[in-house]
Amino acid sequence: MSGDEVYDHARKRVEAKIGFYIHLGVFICICSLMIGVNLAMTPENLWFVWPVVGWGIGVFLHGLSVFLFASGGKVKERMIEKEIERQERRHIPYTGRDDEPV
Repeated sequence: MSGDEVYDHARKRVEAKIGFYIHLGVFICICSLMIGVNLAMTPENLWFVWPVVGWGIGVFLHGLSVFLFASGGKVKERMIEKEIERQERRHIPYTGRDDEPV
């Protein structure tokens, strides 16, 4: 990797992490507000649970995509290696170009 490629990769990773932290911060603020409104207005009906759980799943999956399955991650690299091996078994030469049909 050249210096520019390393920088671009690092910049993309930092942007992904910042995006996740913004998502998490908005989630915490809005969920706190929903919980407060729910408990103040209708404490006998705890409706806030459903949006918090649903959005929480989204935040969790976003975190997984940023920290576990990030571009350049081990899972992606293994998938690329398997695809190259599959193509070699089918006698399709790998040229490194993205514009070739599969």
